[in-house]
Amino acid sequence: MNQTSNSFPISVPLAQRLRFVLVDTSHPGNVGATARAMKTMGFSELVLVNPRYPDVLSHEDAIAFASGATDVLSTARIVSSLEDGLEGCNFCVALSARLREFSPPRYEPRSLASHLQSTNGLRAAVVFGSERYGLSNEQVEKCQAIVSVSTDADYGSLNLAQAVQIVAYECRMAGLASHIESGGLDQSSFTGDLATNEQIEGMFLHLEQALIEIEFLDQDNPKKLMSRLRRLFARTSLETEEVNIFRGIANQLLHHRKRRNKE
Repeated sequence: MNQTSNSFPISVPLAQRLRFVLVDTSHPGNVGATARAMKTMGFSELVLVNPRYPDVLSHEDAIAFASGATDVLSTARIVSSLEDGLEGCNFCVALSARLREFSPPRYEPRSLASHLQSTNGLRAAVVFGSERYGLSNEQVEKCQAIVSVSTDADYGSLNLAQAVQIVAYECRMAGLASHIESGGLDQSSFTGDLATNEQIEGMFLHLEQALIEIEFLDQDNPKKLMSRLRRLFARTSLETEEVNIFRGIANQLLHHRKRRNKE
């Protein structure tokens, strides 16, 4: 394995720098479920080392358990050795619940994700063993670290796809946290266009008129009510549709007040 090639700066999203490698997988359904777990967290690079079924990527159980993540299956690769599966990576991590006598450094999923996200130049792979017997000592020794999932002492059995999901989730969260800390915004939280300053000012004027009309705001002694409302909304990122909702509320208050005055 070339330990220096294909390195990436941390500015490249972790989803493009991380590979998931399954070794000696027995059940096609677990491959499909793994593809699903990866896709839900934004990852796509999957490599299978010596799977039990050579046609596993098109197996009906794999497709069924992928539940729509067939694009991950369609781009997955099958190789005959772990060395081939790790080719091009410069930091490889073995998932193992067992302590090894000569094991490499050990991480929890969260600390591993933080390391992968924050370390410049990493082109990483996380390696998962067979459902029946995990990874051998020899396979672990080909990696530079171990990741272990903390489970209940009385029952620590994790399904393969569950283990993949945990690691993928922590890696996704590390990437999002890094993006936000660097000044970015998680745009997945927005479902519409952000309101312009003009739209927000119009909302405040409309809302102020309504509050005066229903006598909640004393026009002659307004104190700091509107200032406090402005501060409240300043802590949000208002969307156009949200501004329209508040203006609709203000409009209804005004119409309701006018009807009562006529009565």
